Amino acid sequence: MVDEYAQFIQKVKKKTGIDLSLYKETQMKRRLTSLYEKNGFRSFTEFFNAMVKDEKLYNAFLDRMTINVSEFYRNRNRWEVLQNKILPDLLKRSKRLKIWSAACSTGEEPYTIAMVLSHYIPLEQIRILATDIDENALQKAKIGVYNERSLNEVPEDMKRKFFRKENHVYIIDEKIKKTVTFKKHNLLADPFDHQFDLIVCRNVLIYFTEQAKTELYRKFSDALNLGGILFVGSTEQIFNASQYGFSPIETFFYKKVKNIR
Repeated sequence: MVDEYAQFIQKVKKKTGIDLSLYKETQMKRRLTSLYEKNGFRSFTEFFNAMVKDEKLYNAFLDRMTINVSEFYRNRNRWEVLQNKILPDLLKRSKRLKIWSAACSTGEEPYTIAMVLSHYIPLEQIRILATDIDENALQKAKIGVYNERSLNEVPEDMKRKFFRKENHVYIIDEKIKKTVTFKKHNLLADPFDHQFDLIVCRNVLIYFTEQAKTELYRKFSDALNLGGILFVGSTEQIFNASQYGFSPIETFFYKKVKNIR
């Protein structure tokens, strides 16, 4: 079974460019096994052969692999820190912030960034890059329709201002949608853009191996301007932040204070 999973990893990498060996094996294997069993397959080999011929099955694989669990203002007190402490400092340096929401899933995170930033600058001036490996998730993000649970932590004034309720769903305002550009991007394989003032990457790195995390922190550091901020998830504290050129300034916020290469 171990050999078979190793072969599956190789085949997936060759076919899609996704390197599953950089994800924690026990978690990934368990999730993918339950997916193929649910679909009536008995092995990784059977599952791979079916997946490359069936787009729906391939999308289900991507969904399972990328854990598309997201909501607006997730861990709301951290977003309040971003709004009240981090953004005012960044905006003193520039009114045109370059922002990246990395592994953005179905769009709740970049849209939250836009809502928070709208306290300070007009929506027409906000530009956010949002990327994810899962095209299915990106399509949902572009549509911008969400269930009530996704909006649990949204402040009431923001909910009234930027959402329209229809039946049991909430539709996000077109003006917010226009602030975000969605693109497909593989964090573990694709090159990063540079000169960002703020990178938000939350609740994703916990699924990667230590080796992959180390490389990603280096790449995030390289992608930030000096004084730029990396905002991570609530289980993703960076130990030895200084080796990546970071200094912790608030819980889960790291400022780039030096170039590392």
